[in-house]
Amino acid sequence: MLELGKIQELTVVKKVDFGVYLAEEQDAGEKVLLPAKQVPAGTGVGDRLRVFLYRDSEDRLISTTAAPLLQLSEVAELTVVQTGRFGAFLDWGLERDLFLPFREQTKQVQEGERFPAALYVDKSGRLCATMRLYHYLRTDSPYQKDDRVTGYLYEISERFGAFVAVDSRYSALIPPREMYGRLRVGDRISARVVKVHEDGKLDLGVREKIPAQMRTDAQKVMEAIEEGGGRLPFTDKASPETIREAMGMSKNEFKRAVGNLLKEKKIEIGEDMIRKL
Repeated sequence: MLELGKIQELTVVKKVDFGVYLAEEQDAGEKVLLPAKQVPAGTGVGDRLRVFLYRDSEDRLISTTAAPLLQLSEVAELTVVQTGRFGAFLDWGLERDLFLPFREQTKQVQEGERFPAALYVDKSGRLCATMRLYHYLRTDSPYQKDDRVTGYLYEISERFGAFVAVDSRYSALIPPREMYGRLRVGDRISARVVKVHEDGKLDLGVREKIPAQMRTDAQKVMEAIEEGGGRLPFTDKASPETIREAMGMSKNEFKRAVGNLLKEKKIEIGEDMIRKL
């Protein structure tokens, strides 16, 4: 069976002026053309060739000896070479660029932008790219709890959190409880593995463990005080919403940071503000 979107080893069953026809076996009925410019010198009937199957500009099944950057259901980092009315076109290592429909974009992409994408077959039987990677990412990462990882944030859900492709291949999630700061689709992030699930998926956190994070948070509070002319217009008694909006941290984290600065005698707390000493 000829498989669209995959590299296969096929047999040369017929030679013509414009190339050779390939099939699984010498007497197989289903054949695919390998254009003459792709045929290795000295190729004859009965030879076996490794080719990739895709569709040409007229949607005809065709093969190539060129190796694409990804095969069906795989994920790889690709670059946008052109944008148009219905989507974008990505360089995937073949002469004909790979189409990325608007409906498969998790953010509007720009020419020259690079990101992980997966290869799938659309309802019309054509190969297309998608930025919706959840079902294509692997779950056999080598990472353990507290490891540092990097990844591409490809989608955000209010219910589930931020979905990340670690190393552009492994499935990971930043749960809502771990989402701090302004996370956006398209961000390249550095994070800590906070949990490895039984199915191999990773939970990530963008903040450090408490001791290290407390020092970072304390520095952030001091910077905010200095930017405010030596004052912060609220205290650790402010609402969690006010603190998260202004500082990008939870109320408990803010209180720990303020407590650390008090201990170091760098600040004092007034009735409705924090002052630098």
